This record gives sequence, C-alpha cells and structure tokens, in this order.
Amino acid sequence: MLRFTLERLAGMVVTMALVSVMVFIIMEIPPGDYADRYAFRKFSGTGVSVTEADVAAIRSDLGLDKPMVLRYFDWIGGIVLRGDFGQAFAFETSVVKVIGDKAWLTLGILLTTLLLTYAISVPVGIYAAVKRGSAVDYGLTIFSYLGLALPNFLLALILLYFANKWFGADIGGLFSTRYQDAPWSLGKFWDLVKHLWLPAVVLAWSAVAYQIQTMRATMSDELNRLSVTAARARGVPEGKLLLKYPARLAINPIVSTIGFDVNRIFSELPIVAAVLGLTELGELLLKAYLDLDMYVAGAILLLLTFIIVFMNFVSDLLLAWLDPRIKLGA
Repeated sequence: MLRFTLERLAGMVVTMALVSVMVFIIMEIPPGDYADRYAFRKFSGTGVSVTEADVAAIRSDLGLDKPMVLRYFDWIGGIVLRGDFGQAFAFETSVVKVIGDKAWLTLGILLTTLLLTYAISVPVGIYAAVKRGSAVDYGLTIFSYLGLALPNFLLALILLYFANKWFGADIGGLFSTRYQDAPWSLGKFWDLVKHLWLPAVVLAWSAVAYQIQTMRATMSDELNRLSVTAARARGVPEGKLLLKYPARLAINPIVSTIGFDVNRIFSELPIVAAVLGLTELGELLLKAYLDLDMYVAGAILLLLTFIIVFMNFVSDLLLAWLDPRIKLGA
C-alpha cells in the first residue's frame, strides 16, 4: 500500500508540474498584458498621449518585460518555495490576499456538496437495488431522470423562492447581512453553515440523480454473484452481508468518479453562484482574465486544478482500500 501511495503521489506531482506549464501558457495567450490595460485606464480621457516607451516603463516596473521562461520559473518557484502566487496588479496587493477568503469558501461549498452527494446516493442506491422492481425503485428512477433533466440554475431559482418564503429571510449568498463583513468568529462560521445547504443541494442535485442509478446498477450486479449467495446460505445477517460483500465492490465506480464530480461542481458553480449571489472564485477568475491580471487568473486555475488532481489521488487511495486487487495490479 505504501508503494502504491508513493507511486500515485509521484504521478500527482508530475501532473501538477505539467498543469502549471499549461496554466502559464494560458496566462500568456491573451494579446497584450496588464501594462497595456493599466496605461489605458490611467490615461484614457485625460488628453495625455501614451507612448510605447511609457508602456515599456510600466511593463518593466511590473516585471513583465522578462522572458516568458524566466517569468514562469519565478512564478512557480515563488509558489513552491514561499507560497507566493505573485502580485495582483489590479488590486495592488498579493494574490494570496485577494483569493484567500474566496478560496476557502469555494472549498467549503465543494466539500459540502460532495458529502451531501454521497451521503444520499450511496444508501439510496443500495436500497433501490435491494428493492429492485418495487414502487420505491420506480419512484427513484423518475427522480433520477428529473435530476438529470432539470438545470441547476432553474432549481436554484425555485429553491431560493421557496426558502425565502418559508424562512421569511433573505438566504441568498453565504452570509447574512450581520456577518457579511464581520471578522471570523464562531457566530460567523455557524451563519455560513446555515447558508451552505442551499448551494450544496443545488450543486448535488444532478450528481445525486446520476450516482443513485450508478449505485443501483452496480449493486444489482454484485447481488447476483455466487459469493453473496454462499454468504447468505451460511447464515450471515442480511445487513452485514450487504455491506461486506456487494456494497464494498459496488461503490467502486462511484469512488472512481470523485474527480469527475469535483470538475462538474467547479463547472456549474459560477452560474449557480450568480443566481444565488455567492462569493466564490469563478467570478473573480473571469474578472481577472478580462483585466489581464494574469497572476490572479493563473493562481485560481492552478488552485482549482490542484483540487481536482488531489481528489483523484484520494479516489485512487480509497479504491485501493476498498478493493485490494487494485494495488496488487489485478
């Protein structure tokens, strides 16, 4: 298991190294750089003419005049050695300060959504497989089709309306007005927890529908195996039998798609955040890219990609723990 873990860890490091190169190239793709945007904003409408020498001087002050390769190694070296993601030019501060709170809030939304997804889909999928062909099974199938057909942003609007009506308060965003700009405290954390359920339900909606069908299908296959029949014949209690034999193997396809679910959540989060008024990294990424504030954009892309790669690493370890044949190369 240790060898398996080290191999996967080495693979994750190599993957992130390649990703960092790709992210930096993406940062360089837009024409021009922040020096051009800064000069335009500063002198536009002032009647002052800006020469190429002026823009070159700004570019030199920002350190953007260095060769691309050198800037890449300065950037990645600062991240690896000092945790420094560079300067956020538009905000006139460090990237870490700009994305700090938003990164933690995005991570909180992600983890809450994943926990909700698997806490519902795994036991419900097992139950649907055990009760295959029953009215409950057909009802869950209809729910799954509805979950895959209904867009998340439409569900967000529906839930936001009814939640506001039922609770009699504005629950859009991640904090109430009282804690919006307040420093972190136990009260603010609890306020965040009370607001997290809505985006988590919206983002988990389609994933729950898909994973229920996945768990139901794989569990149904495992229930028909001879090992399950033999265990039942030995008098193994039904609950213990389901968890020890078919469920442990049936959950493998779900565990293997954790990285895919993380990627899907990040893809759907910006539009859901726009509907619910959430504070997260997607809006900041778009703004930074439009402003050519590329160190902010690059840091966000690198962070989101690292989370996806890391969750795939966790997925591999969980699969090896659930099914020893994987780490043995079977």
